[in-house]
Amino acid sequence: MAEFRKPTGKRRLAAMGAFSSTSSSKSSVVFSVPLEIVEEIFYNLPYHEVIRHCRLVCKQWKEVADSESLWRERCRRDGLLPLDVTPDNWRIYYVLCKKRRNLLKNPRAQENLQYWKIIKNGGDRWSIETPICPHPNPEVHENFVTSYGMCLKSQEINLKSEGYNSSFMDQYQPPIKITDWYASRCDCLYKIHVQLLSQDKKCIQKFEPKDIFIKETNNRQWFSMTHVFTIMVQE
Repeated sequence: MAEFRKPTGKRRLAAMGAFSSTSSSKSSVVFSVPLEIVEEIFYNLPYHEVIRHCRLVCKQWKEVADSESLWRERCRRDGLLPLDVTPDNWRIYYVLCKKRRNLLKNPRAQENLQYWKIIKNGGDRWSIETPICPHPNPEVHENFVTSYGMCLKSQEINLKSEGYNSSFMDQYQPPIKITDWYASRCDCLYKIHVQLLSQDKKCIQKFEPKDIFIKETNNRQWFSMTHVFTIMVQE
């Protein structure tokens, strides 16, 4: 919404709670709306618009967009308040919470073996079945199954394609958590190998725990394997 007036040597335009006055000698921006209202508007905008565009409008808007109170309140409104440790940077914490999701494609075998590269297919080959016992996550109704021989599969995740570009990773250095669930009958072997690769496919970090042999006392139970990669960018 804007108001235009007949030129009188100066031009004045009122819009979005601010107006600018321009003359041959200077240009200035003055706010006529309290910054509390600007902050309330920011609450209702997509967070990436606030970061990418709103904070570039002027100094006052940048101060609002960068303020701890804005992002702490957004966390509260979106139910993202941490339960234990207070974040050092509420904006980074909010962005990471919003971006957090399972990056693995087809993790529950709902699309057969799509997105997975088969490395070994021994025995009766890879298959899809209902869980051998109820999974802790009630939404899991199918899982991958191996039988009578070594079966290996892999999947490569491109962080840039998933919205985590190089500048984001370098600036925020978010931890990357991997979790894998497994269950088996006795006398089976479970192994996992995860690598964090650079853009030129060189291994930066890896997680390769010892192979796990399923004993009779532990069969037909679900176990989880978890690891967190902490990225440290070299200066």
